[in-house]
Amino acid sequence: METIDKFDLDILNELQLDGRLTNAELASRVGLSAAPCWRRVKALEEAGYIKGYHAEIDRHKIGLGVLAFVRLDADRNSGDVTRELEEAIRKIPEVVSCHYISGAGTFELQVVSRDLDSFSQFARAVLINLPNVKDLHTSFSLGEVKASSALPLQSLASRRTAPATTTSRKKPARRQK
Repeated sequence: METIDKFDLDILNELQLDGRLTNAELASRVGLSAAPCWRRVKALEEAGYIKGYHAEIDRHKIGLGVLAFVRLDADRNSGDVTRELEEAIRKIPEVVSCHYISGAGTFELQVVSRDLDSFSQFARAVLINLPNVKDLHTSFSLGEVKASSALPLQSLASRRTAPATTTSRKKPARRQK
């Protein structure tokens, strides 16, 4: 899939808003019939634009009231040592996000926990004991202003195919792939 057209972009937008749409509902919203819509969704999945579908769970409802941002400083940043630390971080369920960062620190983690005491115990028992960890610096979320997994898709507009031009006043036929 080399280019994204208007229909593909609309499909991605709609699925970001509601991943539980039936194919018929999705097709109706983007202006396609069911079969071409299904083929396009499959093509977007196969091309890696759609990585999966999931339920968004409210962490507060399941007793995870603390969200901590932990900057983790590694003692050394060499290949094998860093890969070992990355593997260890991937295995920790409380770490919901991890990024290799520039500037001060090596990794920025988002960690969830029941409460401050639980987080403190977790940090002392798990995080500080990860391989090659030199130091931890923690900040706590005092409230969420915005939390979204939806991505801005405007960057795909430049990758879209050019619309077909018509010389008559008739509405162009809808392209269905």
